[in-house]
Parts: sequence; C-alpha cells; structure tokens
Amino acid sequence: MNLLDLERIDPAALAKSFPPDFRWGVATSAAQIEGAAFEDGKGASIWDHFCRQPGRIKDGSNIDVACDHYHRFREDVALMKGLGLDCYRFSFAWPRVQPLGQGAWNEAGFAFYDRLIDSLLEAGIQPHATLYHWDLPQALDEQLGGWLSRDVVARFADYAAEVARRFGSRLASIATHNEPWCTATLGYETAQFAPGHTSRAESLQVAHHLMLSHGDAVAAMRAVTKAPLGIVLNHTPSFPATPNEADRRAARIDDGLNVRWYMDPIFRGAYPADALEHVGADAPRIAAGDLERIRQPLDFLGINFYTRSLFGADGKTVKGPGKRGFTDMGWEIVPEVFAQHLVRLAREYNPPPMFITENGMANADSVVAGPQPHVPDVERIAYLSAHLQALSTAMSLGADVRGYFYWSLLDNFEWNSGYDKRFGLVHVDYRTLERLPKDSARWYRDFIAEHRARR
Repeated sequence: MNLLDLERIDPAALAKSFPPDFRWGVATSAAQIEGAAFEDGKGASIWDHFCRQPGRIKDGSNIDVACDHYHRFREDVALMKGLGLDCYRFSFAWPRVQPLGQGAWNEAGFAFYDRLIDSLLEAGIQPHATLYHWDLPQALDEQLGGWLSRDVVARFADYAAEVARRFGSRLASIATHNEPWCTATLGYETAQFAPGHTSRAESLQVAHHLMLSHGDAVAAMRAVTKAPLGIVLNHTPSFPATPNEADRRAARIDDGLNVRWYMDPIFRGAYPADALEHVGADAPRIAAGDLERIRQPLDFLGINFYTRSLFGADGKTVKGPGKRGFTDMGWEIVPEVFAQHLVRLAREYNPPPMFITENGMANADSVVAGPQPHVPDVERIAYLSAHLQALSTAMSLGADVRGYFYWSLLDNFEWNSGYDKRFGLVHVDYRTLERLPKDSARWYRDFIAEHRARR
C-alpha cells in the first residue's frame, strides 16, 4: 500500500500482513507510573530531586504518586490481559532495589518486581525489562557526580548483574539503557531533564560513559543469564529543510549526534568521524579499550520512533509541513519516515532482530461522560494504524522486526511536561487514579485478535 494513502488502511488485512510469531505489547517506565517514591526502602532518584526544583516541571508536579502502579500493578496487568497483549516492557527503578546505587540491596524493592513478573507470567504476558529509564539514584549524583563519573559505569554493571542473576530466567529480554541520547543531551546539555546541566562537553562525556556502561553491563549479565540482551535507542531521523548544501550538512551532523553516535560504537566500534570533528574540543575522553568494551554482541536492538527533525543552515530545527498533522507534543506525524528509517538501519548496520520498543502519540484526550464513559481518541487510532502500516512495509523491504510496543499503556508523568501530555491507551484520572481504556485500546485489542486468529 502507498504510504501516502494510509487513510484507506484495512485493519484486518494489515493485521494479517504480520508474521504469525510477531509480538504485540505496550511499554512503561518506573519513574513515570510507579509512585511510592519513598516507600519500602526506596531511595531518591535524580527525578525525585529534579521535580522539587522550582520551574523544572511545567505543571509543578512530581512523581511521588504518579499512577500508583506500585500498589495497583495487578489492576494494570489485568488491563493488559484484557487487551490480549503478548508482552509488556517495563523498567526497574534502580534506587528502589539499591537505594544508594552501590552497597546494600533493598529486598522489599526486589520483592515488588518479583510480584510484578509473577503476575505477568500468570497472565500469559512476556516481561521485557529495561535496567535504566533515567532514574539514577540521587546518591550517585551527589557522591560521585552521576554519569559524569567513570565510577558509575562499574556501579551500573554491578546492578545489571544482580538484576539478571535474580530475574533473568523469567525475563523475555533485558535492555541496558532506554534512550541514552535523552539522558545525555536533555539531561546534561539542554537542562530539560534531570539532572539539569547545560554543557555540551558534559553531555558528550556522559554519552560515552553510558555506552561504556552498556557494554560492561552486557558482559556482566552474560556471565549470569541466558536472557536475550540488548539496548533501546531513540532515533529521530534528520532531514535538510531545503536541498541547500548548508542544510544538508546540518542534517548530517545531527544524524551523527543522534543516530550514528550510538549505533556506530555498538556495531562498528567507533564514533562517527564527522560528528567528532564537529564537536571539536567537546569530544569525550576515551580510554584505551573503551570501544572494544562497548562493542558487545547483542541479541536484539530496541528502536523508539516518534517523529523526524528538519534542519536549516543555521543548525536549528524548523517546523515540518505536518501533512498528517502534529501530536500534542508538537511532533510532526511522519509514518513514511518510520518505514524509511527501519530499512536504512537494516541495510547500513545489519543489526540483530529489532523490536519497536516505543511508538505512540500524545493527544489532547478527554472523557465523554454518560452511562458508559469513553475517550474517543480517533487521532491515536489513525496514528497507530498508519505506523503499523509503515512497519509492515519496512518489514516487507527487509527490516527484521519481531515485535511492537505501543507507548504507553497508561497516561503518565511525561517528564518535564508533568501530567499535561497523555500518551496512554488507558486514561488515568489523576485525582482518583481510576483507569479507563480509550477507544484506541479497544482498536488495538481487536487488531491483536485479528492477528492472533492466523497463528
């Protein structure tokens, strides 16, 4: 089907275009949904600390309660089972299981994840875990300097090995990091995310330490588990706003700092030369042997995709034409770029099997009251169907993708946007914490059922 004519998608035919063993899921992260921020021995994270700094979060909120998933996880697993999901991607909160990021483990924290994993398995849902979704123990930031310190690399590898030792036999996969670009760039260069620094040199050093910690964690986990291991990268493909050479160069540099900066050391054993030249004196300090440690064999690659970037000659992004509209985050909806990028990755990197570990949209949802309240999020249904059509097209062109995780199961804390942006298939009333599946949840449920019928 022509990607420019996505409005005519037949959901039943689309579902049948995926191979029988393709897996459907949803994703969340600990900091965004768990709450219980200081219960049962959990230590503070850098996001607990960041939320308490005036002006950091647009709506002035925090993650003390969030969606209260810590206490309501069984209700949330029941929602997943009702959708017919094959799998669920969640993250461990490092400070919940090791409050200081080093030293003693918190058995109450591990017990929570033990209960969650058991509940998922009992529901027939495969648990896919992420070790780091941005909630570094605050103690490591205060005592060691956070990801600016090479010492944190070893602490992360210890944490990874302990989680893998305890849970590896029951996990369908373990990813080391979620979106290291966000940790480094938004956390250490633009100050949008915790810990809120504004230094490009720091950001690039942090990016290297994240990559190094990924490699060391994979090696440490290989020694204690046979669970499939990988990493989750966010890719925002870069394009020139015009055919001018200056615009093309700006897009190429951004591609080097966004996509290739993380793909190249993992799969090619080097950082991209053009990006290194561009950053000049801000380039990270790389010790002998670092790149060999980063380049560990992986069992899968997770890709998070939301939108693209357009660049002008001044190196600034410009707003795209938005022929399919924009999400509530202001992100241009470009499913055709999703397909193109997956094919590019397959051809240029020959990666291990890929999973779409995040894809979704923030939408200005509202509940329609009545005897049967509902959320008519037709925009999200259109987004989902368009991106699944794009994914099917990419797979037909050679992209080896084994599963898709919609972001997100629940409306939740959207980082520095607070609770204003709703990505969920399930609406959350933040006053009562009541869950209400949206129309998109029913669409996804029916789509999965159509696919499952051919298994």
